[in-house]
Amino acid sequence: MDRLSGSANLMIVSDLDLTMVDHDDPENLALLRFNALWEAYYRQNSLLLFSTGRSPTIYGELRNQKPLLTPDVTIMSVGTEITYGESMVPDDEWTQYLDHKWNRDIVVEETAKFRELVSQSDTEQRPHKVSFYLEKGKASKVMQALSNCLEKRGLDVKIIYSNGIALDILPQAAGKGRALAFLLEKLKADGLQPHNTLVCGDSGNDAELFSVPEVYGVLVSNAQEELVQWYAENARGNLQILHATERCAAGIIQAIGNFSLGPHLSPRDVRDSVFHTKVLSPSHEVVMFYLFYERWMRGEIENSEQYMQYLKSVLHSTGNYVHPSGIDRPMHQIIDTLKMQFGENQGLGFRVWVDRTSFAEISLGSWLVKFDKWELSGNDLRCCLTKVLMNSKVDAPNEFTWMHLHQTWLDGSRGKDDIPWFV
Repeated sequence: MDRLSGSANLMIVSDLDLTMVDHDDPENLALLRFNALWEAYYRQNSLLLFSTGRSPTIYGELRNQKPLLTPDVTIMSVGTEITYGESMVPDDEWTQYLDHKWNRDIVVEETAKFRELVSQSDTEQRPHKVSFYLEKGKASKVMQALSNCLEKRGLDVKIIYSNGIALDILPQAAGKGRALAFLLEKLKADGLQPHNTLVCGDSGNDAELFSVPEVYGVLVSNAQEELVQWYAENARGNLQILHATERCAAGIIQAIGNFSLGPHLSPRDVRDSVFHTKVLSPSHEVVMFYLFYERWMRGEIENSEQYMQYLKSVLHSTGNYVHPSGIDRPMHQIIDTLKMQFGENQGLGFRVWVDRTSFAEISLGSWLVKFDKWELSGNDLRCCLTKVLMNSKVDAPNEFTWMHLHQTWLDGSRGKDDIPWFV
């Protein structure tokens, strides 16, 4: 969060599974639409927060499987762990706060008396969370009995049942809503409270998010029964909470528009974005350029001279490009190479997205842009840490010319000898 110099224009707080991520969408189209929208319009002055029931271990697994952006804050393990930034630095103050009237050993001892409870994997058992599977028909009776047992042992706990199968036992002070309220108080104390906050969820453990004061909320159209019931009993008629008609990330985009929180047309929804979208910033330029690149390689746009002229107008004729292998080539070779590679990745599930986009004006009309550029082709996933030096055009200040492009492999990414010069 330190990357912002003031309050965020918008903070999005989203659950992951079946909210931001649609597991029934194998091409991740809605998620990629959100990614393009966020990096083009919001990354520079807003905050992205993921709030998930997943532990750090299986959160990491999801990030390796899906094209998720890097959040500014991650709330994991049903609101019992708060971490910051890409390095996921833990919030020790929050950890200490949760210790009040919590004893994990007693929770384990008492839950062992309930044969209906089936322990989840070891990765899901966390310092302030004990997790089980429980059949839906037995949930109400078991939860009531368990609550009484733990209260008699002097504990103050919260029992959350989600998705008709998962039961989590947490300190009373924990939970997604409490963790968000804690974070907002910290931001407020520093004079950095977001101008608007949008919370997004689909299941019972997300209900707390919608009870945080002064936030906007969206239940995605595929929300679970327990959250829809909560909405009917507690929030119907509340104009700051929307039950979207779109699934998952598409529902989040719908809510941004519904509440007029900012731009809500993803660059991915504009077919010829390089010609029909007014560029608003260097980050917007980057998103549009790589969308063009993806569509060119997939053969989804016309192989025409018009697009070659677009490339010539963007990539400066005397500029240079440093490939991740370290080889330095003239920028114009990118154009020559791409011309021959039209449709080369057709049918391979080829996708491109950018993450962690930032830019700064280093001299009048000259911009340094940094971002991670990801490519997926078949089962081959690779990422380049990318820097671009671009200049505003004299006759069109909101248009840019790429002067220098430098890419290096992200640790763990590997290139191939036959990959194109422009990746």
